[in-house]
This record gives sequence, C-alpha cells and structure tokens, in this order.
Amino acid sequence: MNIAQLLTLPPLLLVGLMAGFFYAFSVGVMPGLDRIAPNAAIEAMQGINEAVQNPVFFITFFLTPIAAAISALVLWRSGSTAAAFWVAGGGLTYLLGALLLTAQVNVPMNNALALVDSTVSNAETIWHEYSRRWTFWNGVRTAVSTFAMLMIGVGMLTPLR
Repeated sequence: MNIAQLLTLPPLLLVGLMAGFFYAFSVGVMPGLDRIAPNAAIEAMQGINEAVQNPVFFITFFLTPIAAAISALVLWRSGSTAAAFWVAGGGLTYLLGALLLTAQVNVPMNNALALVDSTVSNAETIWHEYSRRWTFWNGVRTAVSTFAMLMIGVGMLTPLR
C-alpha cells in the first residue's frame, strides 16, 4: 500500500461512520421509538435532533465528501485514474444521496417536529407519519452511504499505475 492508497483511509472511515450512524437509526432507534408512547417518541426525537447538532457529528458529516475529493485528486495526480474515479464517485454518491438528501428531506422534517408540542391530541398521527416518512428516507441515506463506502473501498483496492 502506498501513500496515495493510504489517503483513501480517511474518506473510507468517515463514510463508514456515517453509514453506520444512519443504519443504527433504521434498525434500532426508530423501531425503538415506535414502541413507546407517541408523545414520548416525539420528545425523544426532539432531544436526539438537538443532541446530534454537535461538532463531532458535523465534522464527520461534512468532511466525508471533502476527504474523498482530496483523496481522489491525489490518486488522479499520481496517475491512478481508475482508483481516483472510484473514490470521487463514492464521495459524489455520498454528497448527493446522503448529505443533500439530509438537507432537503430529513432536516426539514426534524425542524417541523421541533415545533410540535408533544402533548397535542393528535401526537399519535403526527409521530406515525413522521416516523414512517423519516425512516424511509433514512433507509435511502443508509443504502447510499453504504454504496459510497463500497465505491471508496474499491478505489482503495484498485491497482495503481
């Protein structure tokens, strides 16, 4: 393994962390929240959405496509165009299918949920609609991030020129 290949480790690890983060919500957090009272689920998700707004999450979430772009550029400049293609493709896949999707779908849903008073009489309807839609789109983010991780991994394993 040379230095160009070693530079694929940061984007691979970052996208892996994000894929795992999204996966945990799909298979554990949301099903768990669906098992408790809707007003409690709303309050819990409001708390989670506040807590996730922290520097560690933001660095991981936003640095992933930047790390992939830097790695792809180094690979390309070293003459490893096939590896650069895979890493850049993984970064772009994550950028469009996870980061942009989050900004366009999940964050607006979270912002709307933040305004809900959990004691409202229709908490059950609000929670079930939110959970169903949010979990679907989170599943898309999970699949896209996992595919992006696979692409970056292929780039790391692609023979260099």
